[in-house]
Amino acid sequence: SEMTFQSFLLNRENKVIAIGNPVHNPKVKELYLQRLTNGKMPSSSVAMTDVSVNTANMDFGTFPQSERQEYKFVLTNEGNNLLVIQDVTTSCGCTKVSYSKEPVRPGASLELTVTYEAEEKGHFNKMITVYCNTKASPLRLMIAGNAK
Repeated sequence: SEMTFQSFLLNRENKVIAIGNPVHNPKVKELYLQRLTNGKMPSSSVAMTDVSVNTANMDFGTFPQSERQEYKFVLTNEGNNLLVIQDVTTSCGCTKVSYSKEPVRPGASLELTVTYEAEEKGHFNKMITVYCNTKASPLRLMIAGNAK
């Protein structure tokens, strides 16, 4: 039922060799291109860097369902090259992310503002996936809570 899993790469015998939407996920796009070019895809010359995150998990606790929740994840460029956020995806439409699209200089930080609006009452766990030019990419950030 999730859009990111509604795309398939088929071989000549119509057998599925990859699942995922290359439009929504840069890693899936890279996988598709490698498969389509038989591994002869030109190598990417993106300079890699290191990143740290203030926390990977945020628990909002219990709150009224009508109350919008917001948290700022802070990503700090710990490397020697620019940090470039290529894409950010969320596990549902109830979670929105805003951030500056500008590259982050070494030593500088970037705030990812995550907003959650509960569609229904109950406990939730949602994932925010950050694709960037680091070896640890994609970064997986989690928010959780209980909407009453």
